[in-house]
Amino acid sequence: MKNPKLKYNLWFCVGILCVLNTVVCLVLLANNFDSYNSIQRILLFIGACTVFLLKPIDRIMKDWKLSAEYDEFGMKKKQSRFDFTKDEQRQIDMNQTANMERIIGKSTLKSITKQGSKNPEKDLNELIGLAPVKDKVNEMVARMKFERTDLKKKGSNNALSGRHMVFYGSPGTGKTTVARIITGFLYKYGYIKENKVIEVDGNFLKAGSLGDTTIKTKVLIRQAYGGVLFIDEAYSLGESEFGEQAIATLIKEMEDNRDKFIIILAGYTENMKELIKTNPGFASRIKEYISFPDYDETEMRQIFLYMAGQQNFAIDQDTYDVFDVRISKERPLMTFGNARTVRSILDEVIDLHALNYINKKIDASNKFKLMPCDIKPTPKEIF
Repeated sequence: MKNPKLKYNLWFCVGILCVLNTVVCLVLLANNFDSYNSIQRILLFIGACTVFLLKPIDRIMKDWKLSAEYDEFGMKKKQSRFDFTKDEQRQIDMNQTANMERIIGKSTLKSITKQGSKNPEKDLNELIGLAPVKDKVNEMVARMKFERTDLKKKGSNNALSGRHMVFYGSPGTGKTTVARIITGFLYKYGYIKENKVIEVDGNFLKAGSLGDTTIKTKVLIRQAYGGVLFIDEAYSLGESEFGEQAIATLIKEMEDNRDKFIIILAGYTENMKELIKTNPGFASRIKEYISFPDYDETEMRQIFLYMAGQQNFAIDQDTYDVFDVRISKERPLMTFGNARTVRSILDEVIDLHALNYINKKIDASNKFKLMPCDIKPTPKEIF
């Protein structure tokens, strides 16, 4: 029996029957005591004792009241006719909050909650490369603009509700950045209520037990209500029993609460293809598949220049030639990560630049200019 209200009603009836049975037995004993034999008196006495069952019945009823009144997040269910005292509600809230914080602390929830782009048009236009990604996003934005008037008139966002997405491509190609930009667009045109995106990776959803994994996944989804849930390296969900439990929870929520949030799954191309193929539930619920291409040599230079500028460095023109050689040797490596690789190279370059400057290999006029001698043409060996 899955309906907690029905269980409550049944136990309530059992309690009433116990009271009535006790009253009847006591009345019969009082009025006709001499007319009963010993066995009848014993049976009536035992029947009168059913009143002592009221205490355990009351405890059982409170358990059903709890499940009928509150969900697993400690949130009060709507349209419930069971009322708790303020002390009971406070205790329930404390217990449920403690259970949630045992699985995901408030500080963790805060750290994974990011703001979507405040100016998505500007941020999209400033992205380096990613032409097919920009085209797809602009196509989605065009539909948002097209439907904006009707959306205001009808007060509905069904047009893009449940438009869950998959981002696939090599590492370091801007998937997280684009997720924030899309979040900004969805908020701007009224398809989500908050300009927020919950950013986690697939392993984050796994917990110490199957039950905790389900609760953890639901807590994250509840946190994403009104916004976007972005799961990077989502393919890792298919690597364990806990991940499969998280997938089952995600798939159900993607359908049952499709108007409340949007999921973006991201990861390497082949891994994501395998995840989608092995989980038909995902395939039937994903509406958009966006491919993120690797950056070419010109785009890698632009990223290098942009990142250096963020740290107040200029780049000598001859330095780019050495940078091109370095990138050509980085590409075949398993550790190659597009923009991530550029960031790692830049950190290495600035370290060597500081050493060269201290050793007077670079004059004072080039203190904030990265020179050819600052960059090694060969990747460093990790081991």
